Amino acid sequence: MAATPAPPATPPKPTWDPRKPDQPFPWLRPTIRIRLTLLYGGMFLIAGILLLSIIYLLAAQALRTGNEPLFKIVQFQSLKVTSNNCPGIATSDLSLAEFNDAINACMDHERKAALDNLLSRSLLALLGLAVIAFAFGYAMAGRVLSPLGRITRTARAVAGSDLSRRIELDGPDDELKELADTFDEMLERLQRAFTAQQRFVGNASHELRTPLAINRTLLEVHLSDPGAPVELQQLGKTLLATNERSEQLVEGLLLLARSENQIIERKPVDLAEVAEQAVDQVHTEADAKGVTIRGERKPAVIQGNGVLLERIALNLVQNAVRYNVPEGGWVEVTTDVEHGQAVLDVTNTGPVVPAYEIDNLFEPFRRLRTERTGSDKGVGLGLSIVRSVARAHGGHIAAEPREGGGLVMRVTFPV
Repeated sequence: MAATPAPPATPPKPTWDPRKPDQPFPWLRPTIRIRLTLLYGGMFLIAGILLLSIIYLLAAQALRTGNEPLFKIVQFQSLKVTSNNCPGIATSDLSLAEFNDAINACMDHERKAALDNLLSRSLLALLGLAVIAFAFGYAMAGRVLSPLGRITRTARAVAGSDLSRRIELDGPDDELKELADTFDEMLERLQRAFTAQQRFVGNASHELRTPLAINRTLLEVHLSDPGAPVELQQLGKTLLATNERSEQLVEGLLLLARSENQIIERKPVDLAEVAEQAVDQVHTEADAKGVTIRGERKPAVIQGNGVLLERIALNLVQNAVRYNVPEGGWVEVTTDVEHGQAVLDVTNTGPVVPAYEIDNLFEPFRRLRTERTGSDKGVGLGLSIVRSVARAHGGHIAAEPREGGGLVMRVTFPV
C-alpha cells in the first residue's frame, strides 16, 4: 500500500508590515505655520537682544561718566559717617586717603549693582515679551494661512470623489485668492472631464455589449442544431470562445474605468465572507487542475462595496489557481486584522517570478514572459482591476515572490 504523501508545508507569512510608518512626534512636523511662527518670534527675539544690548551699553556708559567723585574730603575731624550700603566708611580709625578710597569703591559697587539689576529685569521683560511675540506670531500665521487650510480641506473632499466642491474664497484679491480661483477653475474642468468620461464609458459599454450578446445568441442557436456539420460546430465553438473573451474584455474595461474613483456609498463588508465566495466560485476550476485551496479566514470587517471587494478576491484566487504548478499545487487564502488594518493574503505555488517583474503584473495588458502567459482565459486586466479597486477603498496591494516559486499577494484596507 502506497504511503500517503505528506501535506505541503505552510508558506511563510509575509515579512512586511502593512502599517504606514508613524512619525514619533507628529506635532513637530515643520508646517508653514510653525516656520512662520519661528521666523516672527526669532526676528523679535533678535531685535530685543540687540535693543537690550544697546540700552545696557548706554546705561553703563552713563554710569561711568564722572568715575571720580564730585568731591573729596580733604580734612575731617570728629566727623562721624554711617551708611547701610557702605559699611566700610563707618570705621572711625580710617585715614583720609582710606576714607576717600572706600567712598570710590562703594560708588563702583553701587554702579555695578545697578547695572546687574537693570540687566536681570530687562532679561525677564525680554523673556515675557518673547513668549507673547511667539504666541502672537502663531496666531497671526494661522490667520494668514487660514485660506490655505480651506484650500486643503476642499482638495481632500475632491480626493474623495466629491468634484462638486469649490473653495469660493472671499477676501482681498491677493495671491491666495488667485490660487483658490485657479483651483476652482481646475476642479470645474475636472468635473466636466469625469462626467464626459462616465457618459462615454456607459455609452460605449452599452454599444459593445449589445452586438456581443447578439453574436453569442446566434452562435449558441447554431451550435444547438444537431444536424450541423462537424467543421461548422468547431468553427462555432471557436467563435463563441472568442466572443466570450471579448465580453470579458469589455466587462473588465468597464469595471476598471468605474473603479478608478473613490467609493462613495460604503457598507460593512467582511473580507472573510468575500474570500469564501471567491473560493466557492473557483473551487471547480481548482479541482480540475488538481490545486488545493486552504487557509484560515478570520473576520475582518471594512467599509466598502461588496461587489467590488468580491472582484478583488475572485481575481486573486483565479490567478493563483490558473498560474500554478501542473501537479501538487496549492493556494492559501487567509483574512485577518493586523495592526488596525484588514488584510487579505493569497499565496500560491507556481513558476518562479523575478522580483523585477512584479510591477509589470499590475499594468493593464502586461504579462510576464514566463509560464503565466499560458492561460487563455484571462484578458490581462485582473490585477489592474484589483489595484484600482483597492485604491478606491483606500487600500493597498503588494506582491512578493515566494521562495520556491509562486507569489504572495497581500491587500490591506483601513478598518
